[in-house]
Amino acid sequence: MANQTSDRKPLYRLHPTKDVDGYNFLADLALDMRTSWDHSGDHIWEQLDPALWDLTRNPWVVLQTVSREKLQSVFADPVFSKNVAELARERHEAAAAPGWFQQTYPQSPLKCVAYFCMEFMLNEALPIYSGGLGNVAGDQLKAANDLGVPVIGVGLLYQQGYFRQVIDKDGVQQALFPYNDPGQLPITPLRRQNGEWLRLEIKLPGYSVWLRAWQVQVGRVKLYLLDSNDAANYPAHRGITSELYGGGPELRLEQEILLGIGGWRLLAELGIRPEVCHLNEGHAAFAVLERARHCMEEMGHDFKTALSITRVGNLFTTHTAVDAGFDRFDPDLVERYLASYAENELGIACHDLLALGRGNPDDASEPFNMAYLAIRGSGAVNGVSRLHGKVSRHLFGPVFPRWPASEVPVGHVTNGIHVPTWDSVPAAKLWKQACGENRWGGTTEMLEQNILCLPDIDLWRFRSVARKSLVEYIRKRFTRQLAVTGEPPAAVEAAKSMFDPDTLTLGFARRFATYKRPDLLLHDPERLLRLLTNPQRPVQLVMAGKAHPADEAGKALIQKWMRFIHRTGARASVIFLSDYDMHLTEQLVQGVDVWLNTPRRPWEASGTSGMKVLVNGGINLSELDGWWAEAYTPEVGWALGDGKEHGDDPAWDAIEAEALYDLLEHAVIPEFYTRDEQGIPIAWVTRMRKSMAQLTPRFSTNRVVREYTERHYLPAAAAYQARSADNGALGVQVENWRQALDRKWPALRFGELKVETDGQYHKFVVHVYLNDLDPESVRVELHAEAIFGDIPVRHEMTRLHPLIAAATGFAYQASVPADRPESDYAIRLIPHHQAAEVPLEAARILWQR
Repeated sequence: MANQTSDRKPLYRLHPTKDVDGYNFLADLALDMRTSWDHSGDHIWEQLDPALWDLTRNPWVVLQTVSREKLQSVFADPVFSKNVAELARERHEAAAAPGWFQQTYPQSPLKCVAYFCMEFMLNEALPIYSGGLGNVAGDQLKAANDLGVPVIGVGLLYQQGYFRQVIDKDGVQQALFPYNDPGQLPITPLRRQNGEWLRLEIKLPGYSVWLRAWQVQVGRVKLYLLDSNDAANYPAHRGITSELYGGGPELRLEQEILLGIGGWRLLAELGIRPEVCHLNEGHAAFAVLERARHCMEEMGHDFKTALSITRVGNLFTTHTAVDAGFDRFDPDLVERYLASYAENELGIACHDLLALGRGNPDDASEPFNMAYLAIRGSGAVNGVSRLHGKVSRHLFGPVFPRWPASEVPVGHVTNGIHVPTWDSVPAAKLWKQACGENRWGGTTEMLEQNILCLPDIDLWRFRSVARKSLVEYIRKRFTRQLAVTGEPPAAVEAAKSMFDPDTLTLGFARRFATYKRPDLLLHDPERLLRLLTNPQRPVQLVMAGKAHPADEAGKALIQKWMRFIHRTGARASVIFLSDYDMHLTEQLVQGVDVWLNTPRRPWEASGTSGMKVLVNGGINLSELDGWWAEAYTPEVGWALGDGKEHGDDPAWDAIEAEALYDLLEHAVIPEFYTRDEQGIPIAWVTRMRKSMAQLTPRFSTNRVVREYTERHYLPAAAAYQARSADNGALGVQVENWRQALDRKWPALRFGELKVETDGQYHKFVVHVYLNDLDPESVRVELHAEAIFGDIPVRHEMTRLHPLIAAATGFAYQASVPADRPESDYAIRLIPHHQAAEVPLEAARILWQR
């Protein structure tokens, strides 16, 4: 029996394809996420396994699945071998070629930006994303590759990622959590020089968590991921990185500790020393603590000084537009998890750590706000649109008490999208012909003019082909969707002929949350149905989106749409595609004619879905919120709303719903169907051309990453190098200045004020008592609020002479034009240091009245 068994051939081989000549070339290509936007190698994977490639669009899965015999067969074909060699050569040349950054800043002090984020959307083959935040992170990594900006990403690898969606027969969303098999993801384990898998130990209360480290290749950019699914961990702790945005506050806190503290320790293990740490949302804010701890070890300073040294190298980008959206943790929970870390590793009391995350540092009952920690640990803060910057200045007011909202230190860098990821193949061809091969690899000043030269007939033919491709995709996907949910064969068969490639197609796809008002179109179902089913000018609407599994109101909105769709007459005109993911998004933004977006202003921080249609010739009809509030002009699209805030007033929702129907009925639909003798809608194509030309470059990550580099990364790198030089001498000086302010500020006061007006000028003279504080460490200013949309007045007063019988009292003087009454002006005392950011690093302020 034993002999018979031993004579049998094994049913499997370990790594059966790795000894095939050419395999390593293919593996390098398959593991590079550049294949997700550079489609020059798609035919390779399609040739290996067309069915699997069509289903997954995952080169690594295809390569892992293909047989040894199939590989030997295709490599025997000289054409195939030549194609692989050519792709490998192009990849090597792209990685080695100097990008915009190297050409523009060859002597830059910036060597590395560490970009921390809770999620990264790179491709559906790596499902560790939910939506907008991950979209921004993934697209910015890709643009950093294109431009040569030295960025690395740091995130978490989720065993299940975000949930997958099924809509059942009753229109109810069901959440599924399939396991992300690391062997089928385009990732590789990080190993030390001796081959050992790089693992990190993070001590949590009463136990240690071991983290495995992985690498994702994004062209010449690397993304590092940590996960807790290590065999050495207690079973419950293996699941810390199980789901994205799953579980309760404790799991979220654990994940954010692993991301921030674990992520910075990973960089240290790899010998990576970033000058700049970019916190993409407050989830990663614990990285500022760990960065300061490493500085303490290296330079021998205490925590406050180390934070002073490192702070200027940290950038915080907030994406949250409502106060309730910030991660807050109960003080007792934070104390349980981080008291030991604070006391034993940072050398501070837990109360001092908690104070960093509170609006009022002395309020022991106030929850710990991760955004507040990020602010206090960063040298710059920005929102993700112009309007969101304004909203954020109000949201973060508690961190800067008594400072005018306009001076709360939050700027903005409006989001954009990675155009090569979201353009269709025909769109890429059209732009290449008009603007050249390397149109997204450098500056974009000439793109607008080149696109404006495209003729009407080319643009309309391009759009017609895009709509036809979308309809074909919808039919195929919806047929499969109905079959999976057990619909009758007749319904499945009917889905194969749904939608018309010549009909105006609207798209609405995003997270289903009440503030996004996905039901605004359903305010008057009968009117909507009439708009959709007009026989002379029909309209079809394709929808998609997920509600968070715990969001019952969001799930009810999906069910509301499903009930509308299943009523008589609506099935042929409206479709809801389930399991909204990156691949579905690509298809929608490449094919729809109009992208709808209906959030309540100002609750959409930026939004990027509407940006994705621009390169593909789609036109936006959106609320004047987020990015559209600064993008909209009448010639590039349509706007909803009056540009003001109305909260969640149902009456205003009704007004905007009627306005939306009117726009569709009297503007959008007629413009689409009004054609010339060639069948071209001239006004539509004119609007489309202007939208493509004016907005695509402006709302691309090409612009975004260049803006981050020049406005934030380069100055932050220079500031960090200055503060860390000479064992942190400048950082020590700034911290000493801060501590002197803290000690002496409570006793600072204003004395006598005199104001004289001579007809042309107001002359202010005020006495200020500084309590032995160095007068160079403060500034006295005249301040007046802005009028008529202008900027506020900030006029520095001149120090005249010491006051008699006052140790550090001084007279200050200033004259300002008398075109405003003197009562408009107030006098204030603020901190001042030439190397510090005020009020970000010192939020003290004293008003004379």
